[in-house]
Amino acid sequence: MEQAQLNHLAPVSLDVLHRVRQSIQSVIRGKDDVIQLALVALFARGHLLIEDVPGVGKTTLARALARCFNCTFQRIQFTSDMLPSDVLGISVYNQQSQNFEFRPGPVFANIVLADEINRTTPKTQSALLEAMNEAQVTIENRTHMLPQPFMVMATQNPTEHHGTYPLPESQLDRFLMRLKMGYPPAENEKEILRNFADADPLLSIEPVMAADEVAEIQQAARRVTVDEALVNYLLAIVERTRRNEDLELGVSPRGSMMLYRAAQALALVEGRAYCIPDDFKRLAVPVFAHRTVVSSRYAAAHGRSRSESILEEITESVPIPL
Repeated sequence: MEQAQLNHLAPVSLDVLHRVRQSIQSVIRGKDDVIQLALVALFARGHLLIEDVPGVGKTTLARALARCFNCTFQRIQFTSDMLPSDVLGISVYNQQSQNFEFRPGPVFANIVLADEINRTTPKTQSALLEAMNEAQVTIENRTHMLPQPFMVMATQNPTEHHGTYPLPESQLDRFLMRLKMGYPPAENEKEILRNFADADPLLSIEPVMAADEVAEIQQAARRVTVDEALVNYLLAIVERTRRNEDLELGVSPRGSMMLYRAAQALALVEGRAYCIPDDFKRLAVPVFAHRTVVSSRYAAAHGRSRSESILEEITESVPIPL
């Protein structure tokens, strides 16, 4: 699709989106694919779960996103003694007005970093369910809308399990994608040491667009064209996850919708007003892997319980529409 046609669809030019990527890449070195998928999650109105060891740039990525779009940012460090009110907020009695006043918690921000989300109890984890699904919270029978855009970026360390509470399937299903950042390549790590050892890299990031423009891009992403053949391709992948003997739990209808929306956002980020088969194939694993459960038989035979390799086999086996 030509640039003029894309501009008719999106409220910002492809050049502006390119500047956003460049701005984030200036502080997150060697992780262009992760940056692109984080933008996809934001433009698809989704939430992001990043599983990785400490110190690889998860917090920096979240803060860089917020600064690029001039969004409000809150970081919540989850611990085992945290209560739902510590996340959502609380009603406090005002003696002067003789009324209860709501004091919003840190979830009332455009981008919320839920750091080490698996270190808090299921009760506190579930406090985010309504916020992530409906962009609102209900406190004492009163509904409070969250600011737009709204995105939760959660992190957890996959190598440390002592004192943690694994996220249930219902919570995992709220995340659009699960990603792994990984260590940067050696040459990029050298750049990080040379350029940022004595300075905060985030200080160099200037806002590229306003928060309300993000909401416009999110609306534009939903107008990206998806051909009927691609919808059938998506559903064929989903159906095979439900019939695969190595998976106890296949992809839900919500998972199908998440891949559809993510593919639209990816097309927009790449400058297209239409989706192609590779959009769905590329996103199937990060969108579906945390929504499926590997059978105990497969885990015992292969010594692993993650579903990425099974999903890769499924996507390779489904014929690509021509």
